[in-house]
Amino acid sequence: MSRRCELTGKGPMTGNKVSHANNKTRRRWLPNLNEVTLISDVLGRSFSLRVSSAALRTVDHRGGLDAFLAKAKDDDLSPAALKIKREVEKAQAAA
Repeated sequence: MSRRCELTGKGPMTGNKVSHANNKTRRRWLPNLNEVTLISDVLGRSFSLRVSSAALRTVDHRGGLDAFLAKAKDDDLSPAALKIKREVEKAQAAA
């Protein structure tokens, strides 16, 4: 399981840990990922995704999963999220 947000594409960052003596060693900052279940209003289904807490706040701010996916770039989304986005667009076009 990769350490990458399925909605925003946010992943690990690298840098240096700097001690008081100014010694530098490599380290990683991992995104705060959570396994959450988000509900699509258009499809009437729930989806289990691994998203960062920042993405979860953005989904809430934009008004739900459907609104978030409508604005999201295809490059940032995981294959599973991209599939959900296509289903939502198809259902909205039919309605």
